[in-house]
Amino acid sequence: MATDELSRIFAALGDPTRRALLARLSRGPAGVGELAEPFEMSFAAVSKHLRVLEVAGLVSRGRTAQYRPAFLNARPLREAAEWIDDYRQFWTDSFDALDEHLSSLTDKEKP
Repeated sequence: MATDELSRIFAALGDPTRRALLARLSRGPAGVGELAEPFEMSFAAVSKHLRVLEVAGLVSRGRTAQYRPAFLNARPLREAAEWIDDYRQFWTDSFDALDEHLSSLTDKEKP
């Protein structure tokens, strides 16, 4: 995955409102009105958030007459998770080393 794509994904996920919108869309498609209900913001503000999610590839929009439901596209989330997962071994090794160090300090303090 290109770095620019990851940048757009992580930028989109950086906002709690957009994460909440994705959580709602994980339960099924919804229109702007439905998505705006739990927030104290205008439909236009929700539409702007949806546009950021669309640019990141996390949301697509349909059209049925006047109804334009938003749909979750989870594939980019998997790709972002895979990128993050590449660092799992680093953190595991770091925590293991810290554990060994703390154990050695504890062992030294025992009479």
